[in-house]
Amino acid sequence: MSQWSGPKRMENREPGITNGEPANGRHVHLIAICGVAMAALAGMLKQRGYRVTGSDENVYPPMSTLLERWGIPIRPGFRADNLADRPDLVVVGNKVSRDNPEVQALLASGLRYVSLPQALGELFLAGKRSVVVAGTHGKTTSTAMLAWVLERAGRDPSVLVGGEAKNFGGNFKLGGGEHFVIEGDEYDTAFFDKGPKFLHYRPQALLLTAVEFDHADIYRDLDHVKSAFRKLIEILPAGAPLAVAADFPHALAVARREGLQPESFGVAAGADWRIENLRAADGETSFDIVHKGRHEGTATLRVPGAINARNALGVYIIARRLGLGSEEILPGLRGFAGVARRQELVGEFGGVTVIDDFAHHPTAVAGAIGAMRQSYPGRRLWAVFEPRSNTSRRKVFQHDYVEAFSAADRVIIGGVFQKSTDAVGADELFSPEQLSRELNVRGVEARAFPEIDTILVALCRNARPGDVILLMSNGSFGGLRDKLAAALGEGA
Repeated sequence: MSQWSGPKRMENREPGITNGEPANGRHVHLIAICGVAMAALAGMLKQRGYRVTGSDENVYPPMSTLLERWGIPIRPGFRADNLADRPDLVVVGNKVSRDNPEVQALLASGLRYVSLPQALGELFLAGKRSVVVAGTHGKTTSTAMLAWVLERAGRDPSVLVGGEAKNFGGNFKLGGGEHFVIEGDEYDTAFFDKGPKFLHYRPQALLLTAVEFDHADIYRDLDHVKSAFRKLIEILPAGAPLAVAADFPHALAVARREGLQPESFGVAAGADWRIENLRAADGETSFDIVHKGRHEGTATLRVPGAINARNALGVYIIARRLGLGSEEILPGLRGFAGVARRQELVGEFGGVTVIDDFAHHPTAVAGAIGAMRQSYPGRRLWAVFEPRSNTSRRKVFQHDYVEAFSAADRVIIGGVFQKSTDAVGADELFSPEQLSRELNVRGVEARAFPEIDTILVALCRNARPGDVILLMSNGSFGGLRDKLAAALGEGA
């Protein structure tokens, strides 16, 4: 029997995708291979012995060079002839729509196709204890942190995370241990499956870091977001470990279900597990772990801020429930090196410190600014922001950003990122100019500059030794990170 025999599209959790046959020689093609998770899946398939190809448009480093290093060819552009050699299975990324020319050819071809989450569920999570980390904020860092704690404790986990985990030198690892730690994204799965990705991940333990409104392109409102997370809670087995951030009331609300005993954590009064005595010194962040009034230990981190302390406390709880002792968990937390573009130190150039962060939601922006205040007390802080995500490009958080940026000394707001595939009406667009005006009224010096080169010039002319520049975008920000480092370095 062919390895990919059966229905042309594998339905959710359909058994028998591999049928016990060896991977060698089986051909898997990935449409939109250069996405972070798609590239990781490609690497995992290659490591398992599959023949892997992919297609994408606007192919550029780092994904292009990474895939080349793994020996995975990329067919540029989306074209029907990319499927001419009739792969055994096609994995369709959620970047592409039904009217994509390669997708159109796929639908007419009779070839079997699946989504990325379906492929992960069937090919890699089967036979593993799936530990899912989900939430509006903090899931990437928490996933990488939990995986490292298990790795440091000798559990040899598998991991897939939506960013470069520095301890692992990439965003995936296939381990021999029982646990697979996976970042559970609430974004939709594919053009043929509009449910959230995390519903395919078969959770047997869950860390829920936050629930707030986001992804305005696919969710109508907060209740719609909460309904997605409730579905995730519903598929948890009775008695499964569940840790929920008490600092986010909507997370607590969705976690209530008969048969589960969620453990709450954070700084909120009444949480089962609390962060107390948070402090920073010598480049490290420490806090006391208090469980129902009893001091259980002290955690020390190399990543800054209250937001990472909360991430670490959630990781601590889940690790305990997976059978690790405190003496195994705490060294892993202290040794966690972070994730690229999550409060990442780019360097110091002419006395100016440059930090790169992925923050785009107001809560994450405020958390990143707070972390910089803790790490660099007394220094002038620049917050430089690109409204790029599908939510931040819209005006839904127009006023929330005023509060989020108020703790910075200087603020620069870049132009709203334009997407040809997702036109946002003028009446829906976020206004950098309005945010700038409202911040200035509050006494925070702010400017809105639509061009990257204008931002670069403004920073180089006005930053002085001792300043900290925090760049925030969920994309490339027009290459501002490298341009700024080069320009400041030349002026030193």
